[in-house]
Amino acid sequence: MSGAAHPPMAVPGMRRNMVTICAMTATIMQALDTTIANVALPYMQGSLSASQDQINWVLTSYIVAAAIMTAPVGWIANRFGRKRTFIICSAGFTVASVLCGLAQDINQMVLFRLLQGVFGAALVPLSQAVMLDYYTLQERAKAMSIWGMGVMMGPIMGPSLGAWLTETYSWHWVFFVNLPFGVVTVLGLIIFMDETKQDHERRFDWFGFGALAVAIGSLQLALDRGEQLDWLESNEIIIEFVVAGAAFYYFLAHSFTTSNPFVRLALFKDRNFLTGCIFMTVMGLVLYSTMALASPYLQNVIGYPIISAGFLLASRGFGTFFAMMLVGRLMRYFEARSLIITGLIITAGSLFQMTGWTDQTQASEIVTVSVIQGFGFGLVFVPLSTVSFMTLPNDLRTDGTSILTLVRNVASSIGISLVIAQLTQGSRRTYAILSEHISPFNQALQMPDVSRLINLNSSAGRALADVMVALQAQIIAFAHDYQLVMIFILCSIPLAIMIGSTKAALRSQASGAAEQHAVME
Repeated sequence: MSGAAHPPMAVPGMRRNMVTICAMTATIMQALDTTIANVALPYMQGSLSASQDQINWVLTSYIVAAAIMTAPVGWIANRFGRKRTFIICSAGFTVASVLCGLAQDINQMVLFRLLQGVFGAALVPLSQAVMLDYYTLQERAKAMSIWGMGVMMGPIMGPSLGAWLTETYSWHWVFFVNLPFGVVTVLGLIIFMDETKQDHERRFDWFGFGALAVAIGSLQLALDRGEQLDWLESNEIIIEFVVAGAAFYYFLAHSFTTSNPFVRLALFKDRNFLTGCIFMTVMGLVLYSTMALASPYLQNVIGYPIISAGFLLASRGFGTFFAMMLVGRLMRYFEARSLIITGLIITAGSLFQMTGWTDQTQASEIVTVSVIQGFGFGLVFVPLSTVSFMTLPNDLRTDGTSILTLVRNVASSIGISLVIAQLTQGSRRTYAILSEHISPFNQALQMPDVSRLINLNSSAGRALADVMVALQAQIIAFAHDYQLVMIFILCSIPLAIMIGSTKAALRSQASGAAEQHAVME
């Protein structure tokens, strides 16, 4: 790619519209698959005759493979061409999805999920790079709104769609659903997408890739298995954290001392891209951690069945969808940093409301707060995706999209692990504190109306008291988790001052294009 203001392909027309559709189908396909299989695990476990530990590898294998293979996407696309890479990865992901649906035992399933992760890692960064190429800087907010709908809607809609497919048909359709998306993507890319210039001179940094792959793989394994193995009480988790830290150290030392590092350090010289990475970390932590908390809250605390909980959670998607339709126009009049700050404040406000949720919270309040929270997410994500690449040279774009995707994925894994660990420990700690007050010496329990329901002298009364205490401990632990995420968001807001002026960048782009046009004349 040349370093021009925008590539010549960034012109409206049917070809651009079809490439946009293909990029969206690829994004939705991969984004859905990060969460859609979770709800089907219990059904798979019985069908594949797998133990609890074995069935968890269905998720772990995909997450680890996708995390490791996200990093080299930039080099592969620059070396072999973005179109060829996109087609091969889309086709490979589709075939691997079908194979997952046809798996006969747990070994086949884990192998095919590994293949899914390897091929699927490239879909989101390549689709974002394609969207950035096919739209001018002035249209980029609209492009990122369209692309962001796929990225954000996938994980939000995944659980409800997965539950519906599993309940209505079978767990196999959780994977077969990717087939139509994959066919449309591959055929559309073959027909309509233009190939990019290939860089045959750039050599692959095997040591840098190996060190980063070991670091990411070990970290993902530790984060994914930590809850099962009680974190630092397990030697396996300790070893994985040590290996991840040592490998990351070697990766950094190598990157700063070699002339051709695996991750091009020029990316981080761009202030907007660096700020984008910081805020994408925030988005990864917040978006996925709140999703990881919302589903068990609705099912375990309030008692909704999984499909009902999925539909209630889907309301967040409507807020995100509306914000993304609106934000492209808002960026014409407001600075991106103003919209990002507003979105973060709205998200923090919705989390504050969630700290007051109980087992009696009404569905109407859940929907209202979810829609508001989704709107806040959308108000942050689109300006952030636009700003990150506003001043980044075109030749670094594919590398940038892969690094930004990697940052978001690793941050989401860390966020989910933190909130679930905090939830588990908080529930135990709060249960122990509340249990101290369940005794014959508590005057409140001696009141006639209470003692008729909770009679500590009977086994039924003690069992009821235990259930009530456990429920209240969970509610308090969830509230503390929501509060923790809210504080994290509020602390990140001052960092928005690092974001450059989008209006100034647009004026510079317009003047540069005018000068180039004048020279050509």
